[in-house]
Amino acid sequence: MSVEAARANNRTGEADLHDHLAAKMRARGACPALSAPMPTGDGLLVRLRPAGGALTLPQFASLARLAAVHGNGILEITARGNLQIRGLSAETVGPLAADIDAAGIVVPEGPAIEISPLHGIDPEEINDPAAMELALRRTLRDQLRSPRLAPKLSLVVVGGGAFGLAALSADIRIVAQSPADWLVAINGDGESATPVAIGSAQAAISAVGDILSLLADLGQARRARDIDPALLRARFPAMDGIQFFPSRAAGVPLSGPHRLADGKTLLGVRPEFGQMRTSDLSALLDLAESQGATAIRLAPGRGFFLIGLPADTVPAMQVAAARLGFSAQPGDNSEHIAACAGAGACGSAFYETRTLARRIIAAAPALFDGSLTLHLSGCAKGCAHARPALTLTGSPEGYDLILNGLAADRPDERIAGSRIDFAIERLARSIEDNRGAGESAAACLKRLGTTGVSKALRQE
Repeated sequence: MSVEAARANNRTGEADLHDHLAAKMRARGACPALSAPMPTGDGLLVRLRPAGGALTLPQFASLARLAAVHGNGILEITARGNLQIRGLSAETVGPLAADIDAAGIVVPEGPAIEISPLHGIDPEEINDPAAMELALRRTLRDQLRSPRLAPKLSLVVVGGGAFGLAALSADIRIVAQSPADWLVAINGDGESATPVAIGSAQAAISAVGDILSLLADLGQARRARDIDPALLRARFPAMDGIQFFPSRAAGVPLSGPHRLADGKTLLGVRPEFGQMRTSDLSALLDLAESQGATAIRLAPGRGFFLIGLPADTVPAMQVAAARLGFSAQPGDNSEHIAACAGAGACGSAFYETRTLARRIIAAAPALFDGSLTLHLSGCAKGCAHARPALTLTGSPEGYDLILNGLAADRPDERIAGSRIDFAIERLARSIEDNRGAGESAAACLKRLGTTGVSKALRQE
């Protein structure tokens, strides 16, 4: 974390900084790090990933307090398990960075390297991904910090164990194959990535360095998918001979209690739609600490694990979490909704996303069979979800419905603000009436298509 860079930004006027950062974001698609916060409708936003995604309870409580002192008191956990602090200003970014340092929270520079939230805890782990992350950052320090790399370059290190990262896509994947060997693959998730090298930890690190060199040559607008296959094979001539076993396992679901192979109990917790307020988080952490929790592990899926709770305290913690706006039960329909901060929290949003989300959960249960993600975006920026989804985008006239796309895509149907509840009801009823035996909601929507959905929404 560069406190000096954050403080240098502080010396510019807030309006000038906002314009500068907005231009930078448009040009580079940069991640909103502490040294380069992102302008949003409620001020500046920073995204940070503590080393290993691990925090002590006092450290997490400090972040909650700092979100209120320097921002608007709203924290978010992203789909990839990173933290976001909202509502900052040009004057508060530098002090926030300094206070994070003072709390002993280490935020490595360079691209995020994501590892299992259960690293070092899960007895079924094949190899130590945290040690691999440290080795990568130490050995490839200058390459990882190269300004020629894409700002959103992603690396995933998979050590094995109960909570796999098979669904997490990355430019570069490093996967433990045995206590001695690591597989290096590019451009994809656990099933679709292309393997390029296999060998010892040192051989894997060397292969990652070669991939970073290829990416740097391409420039910051390119990702691993853009590497010429001929160049890749020239650099890795043995890649076609690698035996690759795709990982299709979804792994441990986040929300709810989990018992590891050694009998230890974990409690997975998700703030509703990935967003929480300082007061609620602080109350949850105080209670968790009083019940014996010792650590926090941020997790993909917009949540975190409470580590160290005695098994007999878990039921009471689940009840308390629900009272504070957190889901600690498996199968919560909110898991399938990606909602941005929305009106009331973000000045760019045209509707209250979380309020609408709750109404949709109650009125349209047919949508929530796990086959699709519902993206509720207050405006066309689509901050909450970067992949195609069933999307409702806010506009001055009401809502744009995109059946399978991004928030900024051309809408398949436009819905007046006063008709949104009717439209939700009709969409759910259309799925219920037309879904075949064993057919998912996503498959039914695809089959109905724009014509079928538009017809359903216009029926009185």
